[in-house]
Amino acid sequence: MSWDRPEPYVLPLCVQSDDIDEFEHVNNAVYVQWMEQCAWEHSKHLGLGFAEYQALDRGMAVLRHEIDYLASAYADEALEMATWIISSDQRLKMDRLFQLVRAADGVTLLRARTTFVCIELSTGRPKRMPAEFIKGYGVVMQPE
Repeated sequence: MSWDRPEPYVLPLCVQSDDIDEFEHVNNAVYVQWMEQCAWEHSKHLGLGFAEYQALDRGMAVLRHEIDYLASAYADEALEMATWIISSDQRLKMDRLFQLVRAADGVTLLRARTTFVCIELSTGRPKRMPAEFIKGYGVVMQPE
């Protein structure tokens, strides 16, 4: 696969009938769900799943999505969603890039950037990242 950046975390996906809207392609909201799924799977891969979030009383919540929908996906297509962590202020914010590619022809269907903010789970308020987040996410960070 021709990725925009080296060493992505890749989540394989397959378009299901429930993903298809009235226009007979994947609904734009489904792409956001896939981005969330990819980010969570990557976090778990790094040892930062929801159990760890709960133990630390911290979580990374979406502050902003920027999405470019470049081409459509259709029923039964095999796709791959890649993600990279590209920046962190090591206090509150972290940015991820996403790229969605159709496996059959390598066409990029989506490029996106999500900014996350660290929150205290018990209050929902922004709170400084714990050392575990800085270390765990930092190990794979690819600065812009």
